[in-house]
Amino acid sequence: MAKVQKNAATDHPEGGHLPFEEALQKLESIVESMESDELPLETLIARAEEGHRLAQLCQSKLNDAESKLLQLEKSASGQMTLNPLKVSEETAES
Repeated sequence: MAKVQKNAATDHPEGGHLPFEEALQKLESIVESMESDELPLETLIARAEEGHRLAQLCQSKLNDAESKLLQLEKSASGQMTLNPLKVSEETAES
């Protein structure tokens, strides 16, 4: 019977997705272990795959954050421009 491998890059113990900082820390740990240890080829491949998933997760989270910080506005001439997201004073203080 085949083992079902848990996706460590996106699964979180509480059932949600890893926070960006935790995913980045795991990615850094994988890179360090791959650089410093003499690991069997199978282990290197598994770590490389997990590192790739973590890198994709981090990039996705960065892209999501960027899109939340920018909003698309249409000028009077019909040209689309990206502007910083306007934050109300109440939101900025919390």
